[in-house]
Amino acid sequence: MSTSEHYVRELETLDWRVAQDFEAHFRWEYADGRDKLLNLYRKGKRQQWDSDTRIDWSQDLDPENPAGLPDEVISIFGSPTWQRLDAKARTRLRHHLQAWQLSQFLHGEQGALVCTAKIVQQVPNLDAKFYAATQVMDEARHVEAFSRLLHEKYELVYPINPHLQRLIEDTLRDSRWDMTYLGMQVLIEGVALAAFGLIRDYARNPLSKTVTAYVMQDESRHVAFGRLALRDYYPQLTDKERDEREEFVVEGCYLLRDRFLGDEVWEALELPLAECREWVDRSELMRVYRTSLFARIVPTIRDIGLWGPRIRRAYADMGILGFADGDVEGMGLRDEQVARELEARLGDITATAAAASGEETAAG
Repeated sequence: MSTSEHYVRELETLDWRVAQDFEAHFRWEYADGRDKLLNLYRKGKRQQWDSDTRIDWSQDLDPENPAGLPDEVISIFGSPTWQRLDAKARTRLRHHLQAWQLSQFLHGEQGALVCTAKIVQQVPNLDAKFYAATQVMDEARHVEAFSRLLHEKYELVYPINPHLQRLIEDTLRDSRWDMTYLGMQVLIEGVALAAFGLIRDYARNPLSKTVTAYVMQDESRHVAFGRLALRDYYPQLTDKERDEREEFVVEGCYLLRDRFLGDEVWEALELPLAECREWVDRSELMRVYRTSLFARIVPTIRDIGLWGPRIRRAYADMGILGFADGDVEGMGLRDEQVARELEARLGDITATAAAASGEETAAG
């Protein structure tokens, strides 16, 4: 079935074209390379996986709460709007909110696919081209997994959020190779990792949990890739060039913060938009959630050397300056550990079920 039949509303077009102007960069020295980047490339090769075989797609979702997330994560939970909803309306809201979030993951992963293909062409260093090539495959796999989850299980897709679309467009249109890293590897993928983590850590449905856990295992490498590449390059910038990057980061972070307001869902379900917006804006729970999304971005921005007064003022205004000392590498190691443990646990469950089935067959 076509994706267009699953969209919450009819789209004017199924295509989006972004004009770009950049140079493809070749390098004829094949023997040089930074050890950390080459090690990351080797790790990327070793950790390739097939979503058809690693994920058990036979698992069903709960019709009343597909991912099995607690209601407390719903941005209007506890609001007058929420209180007025009956059980059927709350079920529909859970379905739509989860599909909306997954749809943004899906569109963002396609953005990452296109951006990383651009990096392969544009980045001057061969070691970075090597790693970026593994990421292109990663992003294709993520698009495949989220698309299948939405098509086969949710049967509902939302269009790309305009704030996310604008940041992807700004990232693609810029002709400087490092800006593609900064917009995609650091900002978009950094906030996506935090959003994935909410589903991985709180979802009770094993299918939702495994898809996000396995994607996070890849994404943590991608953010590390951006850190390594930019940390080496940014000390070479002039003050003017650094200021331009910091301005881009500030604008991008505000766009990412505002993409989680959920207006598209309130409109689709014909809920009172102004009332929902006000609650989401004033909710302490949502404030904590929106700030936590930047737990990986802030220390990464500091680590790569974009830590001028403009950045610090903006982060203080957003309430996220306290994340500056976060351990990004430690978070990445945890992502890998959680994915391995989850895979082992699911493997044990599958083996136990198969053994039980065999015993029943033998007894019959």
